[in-house]
Amino acid sequence: SVPRCYLNKQLATVRVLKGDPAELSCTVSKDNVTGTWFKDGLKLTSMDGVVFEKKGLVHKLIINKAEDIHAGKYRFEGGDVKTEASIFVEDPPQVDKVLLRNLTSVPTVAKAGEGVKLRIPFEGRRPIRAVWLKDRMELGDDTRIRVDKTDTCTTLSISSCDRRDCGDYKVRLKNDSGVLEINLKLMVIDKPQPPAGPIKIVENSANNITIQWKPPKDDGGKPVQRYLVERQQVGRNDWETLAETPRSCTSFTMSQVKEEMSYYFRVRAMNAEGVSDALESGEVKAAGKASPGAPDPPEIISASRNTITISWKAPCKTGTSQIMGYVVQKRKKGTVTWLPVTNVPVKDKKLKVTSLKKGVQYEFRVAAVNAAGTGQPSDPSEPAFAQDPTKSPGQVQDLKVSSSDSTSVTLTWSKPEVQDGNAVKGYEVEMRPCNSLSWTKCFTLPAESTSCRVQGLQAREKLFLRVRALSDSGPGEASELEACAGAAAPVVSPRLLIDDTVKSFLVIKAGNPIRVKIPFEGFPEPVVTWLKDGLPLPSQAAVSTEDGSTQLLLRAAEFSDSGTYTVELGDGLGKRETFSFQVQITDIPQPPGAIRLEENVPNTVTVTWDPSASEQWEKNLYYTILKRESQKGLWHVLGDLIYNNKFTFTRVVPGRDYYFRVVAKNDLGASDPSETVQPWRIWKKKATFQVKTQKYRGVNQNQPPRFLVPLKSHVVVTGSECHMSCAVGGHPSPKITWYKDSRDLSRDPNYFCTNDFGVCSLVVLGVTKQDEGEYMVEASNEVGRAFSKAFLAIKGNS
Repeated sequence: SVPRCYLNKQLATVRVLKGDPAELSCTVSKDNVTGTWFKDGLKLTSMDGVVFEKKGLVHKLIINKAEDIHAGKYRFEGGDVKTEASIFVEDPPQVDKVLLRNLTSVPTVAKAGEGVKLRIPFEGRRPIRAVWLKDRMELGDDTRIRVDKTDTCTTLSISSCDRRDCGDYKVRLKNDSGVLEINLKLMVIDKPQPPAGPIKIVENSANNITIQWKPPKDDGGKPVQRYLVERQQVGRNDWETLAETPRSCTSFTMSQVKEEMSYYFRVRAMNAEGVSDALESGEVKAAGKASPGAPDPPEIISASRNTITISWKAPCKTGTSQIMGYVVQKRKKGTVTWLPVTNVPVKDKKLKVTSLKKGVQYEFRVAAVNAAGTGQPSDPSEPAFAQDPTKSPGQVQDLKVSSSDSTSVTLTWSKPEVQDGNAVKGYEVEMRPCNSLSWTKCFTLPAESTSCRVQGLQAREKLFLRVRALSDSGPGEASELEACAGAAAPVVSPRLLIDDTVKSFLVIKAGNPIRVKIPFEGFPEPVVTWLKDGLPLPSQAAVSTEDGSTQLLLRAAEFSDSGTYTVELGDGLGKRETFSFQVQITDIPQPPGAIRLEENVPNTVTVTWDPSASEQWEKNLYYTILKRESQKGLWHVLGDLIYNNKFTFTRVVPGRDYYFRVVAKNDLGASDPSETVQPWRIWKKKATFQVKTQKYRGVNQNQPPRFLVPLKSHVVVTGSECHMSCAVGGHPSPKITWYKDSRDLSRDPNYFCTNDFGVCSLVVLGVTKQDEGEYMVEASNEVGRAFSKAFLAIKGNS
C-alpha cells in the first residue's frame, strides 16, 4: 500500500521505504484555489520523481519512487489552508534475495584444517553496523577468526576450521532505518574422535580374549563406517591387525592367544574422512589352564539298609574350562582312607551309592573335573547310617516358663510319647532374640532332665525358646513357646535423654520437613505427649514412638508452624518430665512492592516502596537499594541494612537519567528485585544571559563555523564517565551534531549532548568497550561547515 498523509487534518509524518511510492494529499474549501507546495521552505515547481495533481478540491503530491532527496518537511498553501508534513525515507539494510536464500537454506560445509570465508554484501543507508554472532555470542578477531567490514560488505574469515566451529551463526546488520538478521549454519567435517573408553576385558581364558569399547563421542560429522582392531605382544614394537569390525559391532574376540602371554590392544574408528587416533588398553594377560575349586560338602538325601543317596552343587571356581564331571569318594566314619565310588566321573550332581553295609556310618566327598584335571575335594559330608529310616521322637509336652528374674528364665517340659520303641536319648534347647531369625544352641541335656535355666539375660530382654527331643534316628520336632518370655526388669523413672543432637532452637525453610527425634528411658513404658504453644499438635503433624525414642514429623513446613513445641513424659503416677524447643519457619523474602520517587528537596530524590509481604513473618528482614545511570550501566549499592521503606539519595546530577532497584534480604538470601520502569531525571536549568550587541549598518555579520578549541582524544577506564568538549564560533549560531564512527548520536539515550553558547559537550555514561572509537563533532550554518575529530580509548580495571 502507498503511504498517504492528509495534510489538512494535522501535522503528520510519513515513513516510506526507499524505492516505494508515497503520497501527500490536502483538501481545500474551494475548487478555484491554486495551491503551492514547498519543501524545506523552498517553493516546489518541479522535482525529479514527483508529480503534482489536482482533482476537484483535492491537491496531491505523488512520489513514484522515494529516494533520499525526497526526505524533508513539506508544506502546502492554498486559499485559507496552510499545513505541513514530514517525509522520512527509510533505507534499512538489504541483501540480495538469491544470495540470502542460498546462504540460509543450505549449510556451509568445510573440511577440518581448511579456511572458510563467508562474505555478505549489503545495501542500505550508511553507516551500517555489522555484527557476527555464534551461539548468541559476538565474534571478535583472534588468532584464527577475523571479522572484516566495509561500507558495502562484511566478511567472516576462519583460517583453519575445526569441529569447534560447527554451529549456528547470525549476521546482524543495523542502521537508523532498521535491522536485518541472517541465520547461517556451518558444518565442519573431520575424522572421528577415538572410540570411547576404557577398553573392557569381557572374557579372558586360556583359549580366547574378548574386548569391548564404545562408539566415539564425536563421529567428525560423517558416520563411522568400521573399527580397526590391533594387538601388540608385550616386549615387541610392531602392531598386528586383527580385524575390521562393522560400525554396529563394538566388541571383538581374539581366539589365537598363548597361555599366560601379555598383550596390548588398540581400536581406531574410521569414517569417510580418515582414521581416528587409537584407544589403547592396559596390559592384558591371557589366563592359563586351571583346575576347578572345591565344591561344598555333599548333602544326605535319603538312606536305606544298603544305599545312601547324596547330592552336591558345582564349585564357585570352575577353572578355565567347563566341568566335565565329578569324582565321588566314601569312607567309614572314624577311618582315614577314601575309596572311589565309581570308576569314571559322574556327570550329574546326584548319586545313589549302593553296596553299603547295614548299620555302618559313612561319610562322602566330591571333586570336580575339567580339562586341566581333578580339582580340590570337598569337605566330608555329615555322617549317615546305612539303615532303613525310623520315626523321629515326638514333640516335648507342656513347655512353659516356670519362673524368671532380672537375669534368667527357667523352662520346664514333659517327655514326648515314645513311638515304636524309639527311646529319647536327650534334649536340645535353643534360643533367639525377638529381632533375629537365627537360633542359637544353649544346652544339650540328658534324657532324665526336663528343665533348664537360661542365664545371663539383660533387664527387659525378650527372647524365644524351643526344645526338641533327640534319639538314635535324629532330632524330633521342636516345641516353641507361644509368646515371648521376658526377664523381669526394675522400675525406671521416665527421663528424656537430651544430648547435643537435640537443638533448643530450629530455623527451617518453608516447604522443608520438620523432623525432631528425642530418645528417652523409663519402665514401664512412659506416656508421651506432644504440644505446640501449650495446645495439641495441628492435624498435619505426625508423631511416632517406638524403641525408646519419640519423633515429631511435619512433611512440609508452613509459616503457621512456627512456635514452641513441648514433649512430655509421664509414668501415670504423677511423675512428669518435659523438654521445649523453638521452631522458626523462614524463606527467601518475597520482592518489595511498587517504587515511588519524589523530589522533596532540590537535587535529591526520595525513594519509597511498598513493604515485602515477608515482613509479616520475618523479623530479620532488611532492604538494599541500588541505582544505575542509563539502561546499560552497572548497578551500584546506595544503601544496605535498611529496616524501613524509605531512602533519600542526595548526589543527583541534573540532566542524568537514574534507575532504582530495591531488594529484600534475610539470612537465607535475597528476593527478586523491584525496579523503576521509567528513568528519573532532574532537568538542568539553563542560565539566562542578555547580550547587547552593537548594530552595524551595511556590514554582513555572517561567519562560517570555526573551532576555537578543538576536540582532544581521551583514555578512560571501563565503567567511568567520559566528558568530551570543544568551543565553536560562527554566525548564525552553528548547529552542532555529534557522530561516533559516522553514526549520528543525537537520538542515542546513552549519550548526553549540550551546547551552551558555543561550548559543546558530549558525556558518555558508563563507558564500555563498545564506546571505543573515533568521535566527530560537526558545526554547520548557512554559510558553511566545520569538523573536529578525536579518539576515545578504553582500558580495563587493573
